[in-house]
Amino acid sequence: PVPGRCAYFVARKKRFCKMIPAPGRRFCGEHGQQEEESDRKRIPCPLDPKHTVYEDQLQKHLKKCNSREKPKPVYFVQDINAGLKDVAEIPEKQVPISSLFKEELENLIIKLKNASNGLELHLEEQILSHQALQEALNDPKNGESAFKHLKQQASILGNMEKLHLLGPGRCFVEFGAGRGKLSHWVDVALQNVDNVQFLLVERATTRFKVDGKHKRRNSIFERLQVDIQHLCLNKVPILEKKKLPVVGIGKHLCGAATDLALRCLVESYTTCSDGQSEEPAPKRSRNDKTEVASNNSADNESNKDDCKPVAGIVIALCCHHKCDWTHYVGREFFKSVGLGPVEFHYFQRMSSWATCGMRETTTKASTSEGSEDQTNDTEEHEQTFSKTESGSDTLQGILTVEERKEIGCLCKLLIDRGRIEYLQQRGYKAALQYYTESAVSLENVLLTAVPSPSLIPEPTT
Repeated sequence: PVPGRCAYFVARKKRFCKMIPAPGRRFCGEHGQQEEESDRKRIPCPLDPKHTVYEDQLQKHLKKCNSREKPKPVYFVQDINAGLKDVAEIPEKQVPISSLFKEELENLIIKLKNASNGLELHLEEQILSHQALQEALNDPKNGESAFKHLKQQASILGNMEKLHLLGPGRCFVEFGAGRGKLSHWVDVALQNVDNVQFLLVERATTRFKVDGKHKRRNSIFERLQVDIQHLCLNKVPILEKKKLPVVGIGKHLCGAATDLALRCLVESYTTCSDGQSEEPAPKRSRNDKTEVASNNSADNESNKDDCKPVAGIVIALCCHHKCDWTHYVGREFFKSVGLGPVEFHYFQRMSSWATCGMRETTTKASTSEGSEDQTNDTEEHEQTFSKTESGSDTLQGILTVEERKEIGCLCKLLIDRGRIEYLQQRGYKAALQYYTESAVSLENVLLTAVPSPSLIPEPTT
């Protein structure tokens, strides 16, 4: 062991522990039970067995352990955005694609193609940029990976500007915020604008956040460490106080998180805003029918005024293989084209073929022909699949690489189409478009939505 360090050898890491022991001790507190002369027993923490604690100090430790359950914030509402409540409709565990018979796989592909008939298969390109990122894009100090992220962020901002979503008096809610880079660039684009708020939603504790760069007084940044599944935006104090129009944004929002975010914005937030002051109507006599009718119509008008739709949604989609039927917002669309939870399960698995279905073959080609394999470029949401999940072994003789890629793209499109239908049914003008080149990111589809004119309450005169 290194002098002054713990003498315990960590077999899993194949090195000695690097913690500093107390004076006169050979081992640190975590490995103190190794001391022969120690009569105090250490036991695994019941909240997190990854660390240990002295048995006689257990009760004291439980009060301050970092793994203890912390008080829930006011905006935490259990499963408010979860979606499916009918237990009977939740699919049972399905067999992997690799275990399907050839006829079963072919039948799934036929169902996929039938359901895709009539859909717009070729999305419009909206590869834009924004002047707020020009300096960073032209900075030679930024490497290739940073440049790719900047190009995507610039295009997202360009699409937001095209939809007139960049402006004063707005609250930008970034879902799956991570370090908060997208909100950072929105803030840079709005540096001369007043009355702007940012809510960064992230369930994990994030290192190297860029929040500290926002020192100007015109914008307010606040982090909400909560799972989107349990987030009630209407109860966030900063949003409750000013009630600014909300713009939902996200860059590579993984699978089911997109569905949770859409439901959070379009259903629970709008519904809560609409139903806050609902009270049972007082009883009236039969002679007061006219008065009741006039009062009801007045109440409906006031509720309509209180119900402000989300000003806009701009989300770069990602990781369709992590979608979940329980949370998926397009279930009604799937049912309308004759599909259900079983087909959804296989389609979301097969969607991975669009972005990593060709890796095995192209890697072989690169070793024999020396060609460059561009699919190895890592994205922040790197897809990890076993051969069993993607069925690469069993599909070698059934489908070519190009066919698998085409089927994967169809699966992604069908899942995204369900999201568009969901938004359209709720009065939003929604669209899908390519916002960057596939060489920059294979996950290059952007979902945008703005309220239709009929959804926006007319100003009272």
